[in-house]
Amino acid sequence: MTQSVGHLFVGGKVFLHAKKPGLETEPQFGNAIYIRDGIIEHVGFEDDDAISQGRAAGAVIHNLNGQTILPGFIDGHIHLLRLGQSLSKAALDHCENEDDVRKVIKDHAVANPDEPRILCKGWMRYMSKPLASLIDDLDPRPIYVDSKDLHTTWCSTSALKELDAENLEDPEGGKIERDANGHPTGAFEEAAVFNIIWPFLASVATEKDREDWIWAAVKAYNGSGYVGAIDMAMEEQAWETLVKIRQEQSEQQLPFRLAAYWLMRPSSSEEECLSQVDRAIEVHKQLSAEESPNLHVVGIKVICDGIIDACTAYLSEPYLKGADAIKPSTGKPFWEPKILNAVVRKADAAGLQVALHAIGDAAITMAVDALSTCSPLNRHRMEHLELASARDAKRLGELGITASIQPVHADPWILRAWPGLLGSHRCERAFPYREFSDGGAPLALGSDSPTSPWDIMGNVYVATTRKSYRNTEYDEVVNYKYRLGICESVVAASYGSARSVFWDERLGSLKKGKIADLTIWDMEWEKDKLLSAQVKETWFNGEKVWGA
Repeated sequence: MTQSVGHLFVGGKVFLHAKKPGLETEPQFGNAIYIRDGIIEHVGFEDDDAISQGRAAGAVIHNLNGQTILPGFIDGHIHLLRLGQSLSKAALDHCENEDDVRKVIKDHAVANPDEPRILCKGWMRYMSKPLASLIDDLDPRPIYVDSKDLHTTWCSTSALKELDAENLEDPEGGKIERDANGHPTGAFEEAAVFNIIWPFLASVATEKDREDWIWAAVKAYNGSGYVGAIDMAMEEQAWETLVKIRQEQSEQQLPFRLAAYWLMRPSSSEEECLSQVDRAIEVHKQLSAEESPNLHVVGIKVICDGIIDACTAYLSEPYLKGADAIKPSTGKPFWEPKILNAVVRKADAAGLQVALHAIGDAAITMAVDALSTCSPLNRHRMEHLELASARDAKRLGELGITASIQPVHADPWILRAWPGLLGSHRCERAFPYREFSDGGAPLALGSDSPTSPWDIMGNVYVATTRKSYRNTEYDEVVNYKYRLGICESVVAASYGSARSVFWDERLGSLKKGKIADLTIWDMEWEKDKLLSAQVKETWFNGEKVWGA
């Protein structure tokens, strides 16, 4: 096979990989990179011999005009199918009260008369109570409103009827909110969302709908500078659709790499839980990383607790107030420790990676305890880690557990309810990323989209400034002492995510011999100017897949 002449990028900055960057690490740049046949041939400077040889061979010259080349980014925590579906939902993110919510839903319903259901996203509890009666008059069609964090779905009465909610039991680890007479009032929480709402909405969608959602999500991500992601809630229908796309598009694959964690559903039956691990092992073997390097199941995802705002995160001390102020609660773990340990051990023994969602301090301790018996060679990870104790922050590094973090969740604009729920003493422990890094834990930076914006530099901005990306006029800063450095954050969002799923030998940094995934940015390397950064081009496997 004849080699191509390749592409040579000059006249700008090329980010040189930083090994184990810290808070004060300064970036190092070259000014030239040569790629050919999907591989990086050389990274360095314009007067290097390899660059001169590329010119002589007739490489296509790209003048960067002072712009910056960074690696292709890999989102460390995403829900791909949900993201694609969410792109056409009514967005409530900027609503402040019930009137705002009602207006957005009504306007969306009027603008989309042919849709069978009204689907919305971005609701938070401070905006309105999740009561069907508050939205029933807006449209006769079923209305489903996702909370920002995807841990609650607010339904209209017509939605409750098509779900047959009156006759549904609360799943383990979840709740259907009901009135004093036992009738559903509109809200599905935690496992009731994952086990009831998600499968139902996926089942009423067509196969073409699901394929379109995935392609839409990939297109949106390419346009944001991503070449891959780690899916954190893979289930049967999404997997079937992805495998079908892979089979049908053999000549034109998705310009995207996806490692997936199979979602485990809580149960009091250890046998049932272990059978779910068996299924994860089965799909893990269905497409191996060697056979299908750009699409494979790498492990299992276990959701150990809920979220702070819904008072479902598992804490060591009770909430100060919340959904039921007269009954102070610490929240509850979604899994019995004995069953969680059995699930984790079986997955680890089978060579699967384990990802544990843990937000409250008690859930984090439980999750670290479970992973402490596993092999660090499998690169297990913990998701979110929003209220970790200093002791557990240190244990992550000692045990080689990847800290999978989403700085956009630390945005102070969306944490305004926390002081009232937790008190200032616990808020001082919020999102202690600095302790994770200083303690030696590998970092993987992600967005958790569609629960949060997936703007790469917006994520890096919050990580480095601890200020709001969503509302730049809001002056609150969340625990500045726990900030990360720019270099540290960029590496965590590229190499760190790649490393977490064993992609680091071929992806995540700009080095000779690696796959030519790269992004071109118009940006200044200053934390207070990150929100002005713009991605101009995304290259996947040596080919441009998106350009401004």
